[in-house]
Amino acid sequence: MTDIVELLQTAGLTGRGGAAFSSAIKVKAARENKARLIVNACDGEVGAAKDAWVVEHHLPELLEGVELVTGGRRNAKTLFAAHRDSKTARRFADAGLRVLETPERYVSSEETSLISLAHGGQARPMAKRAPFVFGGRDSQGKRIRPTVVLNAETLLRVSQINRYGADWFRSFGTTAEPGPRLVAVGGHVERRGVYEAEAGLRLTSVLAMAGGLAPDIEYVGVGGMGGVLLTAEEVRSATWDGPGMKRFGGSMGPGLITVWNPRDCPVEVATRMIAFGAGESAGQCGPCMFGLPALSRDWIAFSENSNRETHWHLVRRLGQFSGGRGACGHPEGVVRFAQSALRVLGAELAKHADNSCTKAGGRSYAKLA
Repeated sequence: MTDIVELLQTAGLTGRGGAAFSSAIKVKAARENKARLIVNACDGEVGAAKDAWVVEHHLPELLEGVELVTGGRRNAKTLFAAHRDSKTARRFADAGLRVLETPERYVSSEETSLISLAHGGQARPMAKRAPFVFGGRDSQGKRIRPTVVLNAETLLRVSQINRYGADWFRSFGTTAEPGPRLVAVGGHVERRGVYEAEAGLRLTSVLAMAGGLAPDIEYVGVGGMGGVLLTAEEVRSATWDGPGMKRFGGSMGPGLITVWNPRDCPVEVATRMIAFGAGESAGQCGPCMFGLPALSRDWIAFSENSNRETHWHLVRRLGQFSGGRGACGHPEGVVRFAQSALRVLGAELAKHADNSCTKAGGRSYAKLA
């Protein structure tokens, strides 16, 4: 029987939660350190839905993946993370599984937040000198046992690779990004839902599963609040893979695409998203506590009075987030979205600033309603 780590390495499976780290490396380290497994099924990103879909439709396969990763230690140690009072949490509980109930906050389902919660702390990101799969200590010096976090879809793919083989897995996707992968398509589409896709498809082909890109669509978000905003023209030329999304400063991320309603003012939508990101701070690192609220204020100032001075303040603020400061990637994710919105919404920002935006939520909309 082929060792599961070797099988995952041959298949080229990477994490489906957004980071796309090698699953073989994580599983190998987890086994060597007898790490406790946390299954992340929180759907923590804005618009995410695939974790809930996996638990609803493929729970037996997910549990098979858990058994393969842990070597049969599931019942004794494994925790299944889901938002408190969610259908996913209830499904785990009904199956007799140990549920790690998380607050429904954006950063609560971040990897180190779940590890902190599992050790009796708050669901807030922790700074780490090395991955917690090796163990370590939190910022107060409390010991953290070896713990590994794997996404629900990742464990589904582990099960499938064990059943069908690495060659089957590599028959999907690209050489660099193999395997089937789930994508949640939402927003202004005919059929919102979770779909089986693969890297290398045209982005329009992915959207076609949900009914396609309507002629009046102008903007599409890829990756949620930590992702990027594209114009419809860019969507029509883009591929859904790492290189295709990197062209626009993004990635496939946690597997979600949101089509923006063409009747809504995109500047207002972007403003709400940036403000939401600022409000979801864990309140423990400078970039989140001070930087994101300041970014939100600068964005509003620029949208209301678009000139050289407000543009300079906004660009300078965006530049202050470089370097990966903070315990987690939340600030960088919000900045990534803000940068992409600034790039594609130039004409809309101009309309918004001079009160000529006539879309729902726009500054002159109330006069027309």
